[in-house]
Amino acid sequence: MANTDSPAPADTALLQLIWLASPALPVGGFSYSEGLEAAVEAALVADERSAGDWLLAQLHASLARSDLAVVGSALVAARAGDAQRLQQLDDWVRQTRETSEFRQQTEQMGRSLADWQRSLESSVGWGERVGPVGWGERVSEPQRSGEAQQAGVPFGHPQPTYPVAFALAAARTAAAPRQIALAFAFGWCENMVQAAVKAVPLGQSAGQRILARLAAEIPQAVEHALALGDDARQAFTPMLAILSSHHETQYSRLFRS
Repeated sequence: MANTDSPAPADTALLQLIWLASPALPVGGFSYSEGLEAAVEAALVADERSAGDWLLAQLHASLARSDLAVVGSALVAARAGDAQRLQQLDDWVRQTRETSEFRQQTEQMGRSLADWQRSLESSVGWGERVGPVGWGERVSEPQRSGEAQQAGVPFGHPQPTYPVAFALAAARTAAAPRQIALAFAFGWCENMVQAAVKAVPLGQSAGQRILARLAAEIPQAVEHALALGDDARQAFTPMLAILSSHHETQYSRLFRS
């Protein structure tokens, strides 16, 4: 006989985070290598060891100091209903993309994630509404004063970039900020490992060994990201920007970045 008991809130939150971090989520993450393909072309990455070293450096020097930190800050803002803060964080992400490829990636993935979330809300529902209306949603005209304004509801903003969109989706769950950041980081690692498997190329076992190396470093990266203030957050990776620029005109490409 089937168990008709409702799932525990912790179970629901965990499943929602696994869902958000899944490479199967239709946001297009699998189509980007974030400069890795250009690094392979430049012979900076050539085997399992160098691919793992490259991704570990990117995890700590790039992701933890920028997008992962934005996820933590945007989550707080979303749950507090601070639309102005969300807009500031989204603006920062757009302004710090050093190449057109990187900007197109975060905009496309953010748009796709927001579309996916809306499609679920219109059918089976997604998470629990925590705080006010989400990004880009509109309320009726009479609601634009009083409580709605005080809550900082965003009216008619463009689609958010990917880290802000992820935080908005995750804010509707009951998951803790650290758990949400861990899920975001693992999802990035899994996508990047699959990019390495295709671009280097590597076998699936080699990819899993690289993923194990990355997973062991994720908690430290998350701790660092969540502790960063606005003044410490940064997106300064000159070599990655140079490789991304080269990738735009690379003769043969598997990936969009």
